[in-house]
Amino acid sequence: MKLDRREFLGLAGLAPASLAIGGLPIVARAADAGPGKPKIGIVGSGNVGSALGSVWVKAGHEVMFSSRNLEHDRALAAQLGPNARAGTPREAAAFGGVVMISVPYRSLPDVGKELGDLIKGKVVIDTCNPFPGRDGEIATWAREKGVGMASAELLPGARIVRAFNAIGAARMGAVHEQPGRIGMPIAGDDAEAIAVASRLVREVGFEPVLVGGLAKGKYLMPGTPLAGERSPEELRRIAAALD
Repeated sequence: MKLDRREFLGLAGLAPASLAIGGLPIVARAADAGPGKPKIGIVGSGNVGSALGSVWVKAGHEVMFSSRNLEHDRALAAQLGPNARAGTPREAAAFGGVVMISVPYRSLPDVGKELGDLIKGKVVIDTCNPFPGRDGEIATWAREKGVGMASAELLPGARIVRAFNAIGAARMGAVHEQPGRIGMPIAGDDAEAIAVASRLVREVGFEPVLVGGLAKGKYLMPGTPLAGERSPEELRRIAAALD
């Protein structure tokens, strides 16, 4: 289900709570995406993937870590306990009801080709940021197109929510100790995917702040007004002023 502009503003805390999906306020739906804890497949278990996956394991999710270094993933899973496991990227994509992709942006086309059949129709959390100095021409293309729309093109059929793009990985594993104080800007076009992602963002300890659809995903990266540690209220003020 795609959201219109008023529904986006409602999820972002910028419109009346009376806006609803299925008879419940959108904000309430975002806070309670449904019973149970979805399995999470992580494609790219570097600093971001390891930090977030570790918190989700502690929150009671089953998580499969994957990367180019299976031994690293096995060691991480062994350290985290029975809810954690390691596998190949295809195994992680198949395992997860939710898939988080956290790879250098230059790798995203290959991820789309290799995992496209497995992530189609799934909620995909996109943490990837395009840096021209690291990723080359595809980063320049993604920035010009808008990174949210670029990711959607590279991962066709996935229900993408951009999140965890604007805050350093070093803080992601500790924010749950004082939850809700720091906002996490997110962007997406699918209401149900946003609700699922919002719940996972809260479990990490951030307060999700929806800034708009994937077209606004261009703001979810370092160097933009939404980057850095900000309160949810400050993020909402900044998001309201973006074009």
